[in-house]
Amino acid sequence: MGALKRYFRSPAAVIGLVLLLIVVGMAIAASWLFPNNPLSLAGRPLVWPFANPRFPLGTDNSGRDIAAQIFYGARISLLIGGVATVIAIAIGTLIGAFAGYYGGWVDNILMRITEAFQTLPNFVLLLVLVAVFGSTLTTVTIAIGVVSWPAPARLTRAEFLSLRNREFIQAGRTLGMKDLQLILGEILPNALPPVIVYASVVMAVAILLESALAFLRLSDPNVASWGNLIGLGRDVLRVQWYVSAIPGIAILTTVLAVSLVGQGLNDALNPRLKQR
Repeated sequence: MGALKRYFRSPAAVIGLVLLLIVVGMAIAASWLFPNNPLSLAGRPLVWPFANPRFPLGTDNSGRDIAAQIFYGARISLLIGGVATVIAIAIGTLIGAFAGYYGGWVDNILMRITEAFQTLPNFVLLLVLVAVFGSTLTTVTIAIGVVSWPAPARLTRAEFLSLRNREFIQAGRTLGMKDLQLILGEILPNALPPVIVYASVVMAVAILLESALAFLRLSDPNVASWGNLIGLGRDVLRVQWYVSAIPGIAILTTVLAVSLVGQGLNDALNPRLKQR
């Protein structure tokens, strides 16, 4: 309860939570408000926002309802961000835990692998994976998770290095607890709070990476995503700028919301703040 109170003491964290709940609400209400396929033709192409009551946010180059694509795009962004974050945190936590706990040659090998992944920028490695394995929604989501694990791995390793020689771990070894029991049952629960906080950063980056891929027309074209809509709007950017601007605002709002929620969690879960 103390962490919850600390979270709601921060106005920025509350604003971030409200914005994130709005995006989640959009994703849930998409099918109810827009029962038809969001990628089906709905009217004349390039109708400006508010010019036609049927299309409050206008239509795109092909005459598809932008509002429908924004609502359904919230599903895609949250899905990609959430699943990619779970993949990245799972891989990073596993590698970081074993590297930090065992140290020595295990740490050297796992950290060299981590550095190898960090040699190339995330987006460049993502482009390679998409080019090799395809650009379906599933492939893109897994690829984003795969390129995002090194930072969580380093964070988990640092936490394990600081915890592995604590008194309660020494007591566990004395009692005959196995390494896996110590890693999963004793150290990991104490190492998770900063990793959970960092998950908000991974999720925000995952949403931006998918949008960047879609802007380059390298994401799945068969789904209504904000990035696909931005990429479509670049062809008419000088005249009908709203086609790209509206999904851009949606992406900005979602990334800002996730970042503010992450900062709020950091303030709430920070052990130093608990002592005040």
